Amino acid sequence: MSELTAVMLKMLKAKDKRERLEAEHRFIETLMFSDFNEIVAMLDKALADDWIGVPVWARNLAFRFACLLEPKNAEIRRRAAADLRCFGPDWDEKADRLDREADELERVTEKKSSARRRQKSDFVP
Repeated sequence: MSELTAVMLKMLKAKDKRERLEAEHRFIETLMFSDFNEIVAMLDKALADDWIGVPVWARNLAFRFACLLEPKNAEIRRRAAADLRCFGPDWDEKADRLDREADELERVTEKKSSARRRQKSDFVP
């Protein structure tokens, strides 16, 4: 288990306001210096174990960092968009933007793949 996942679990299990505040600060600090795979693993664990227990702000921040760390990753944008839609219409515009970005990333990726396939088929030794 990564440090980020452990810190997140501790945050969720905090017993009082003071402990929760300290755990939230530690979570933010650890999240800031985590890599993409650690963030995704933490989100997978947190959302599988206690989907509604993870504060919306923590989810949004984690997804935001993941999107920034992997700017060409359409899948994480789609996951972030789906998560935002779970919390009401206030987030729908942001979710729509993330889905549009994911669509564009997939179009660009497909275009590049098609161009590479054509180049390979055009190559005659």
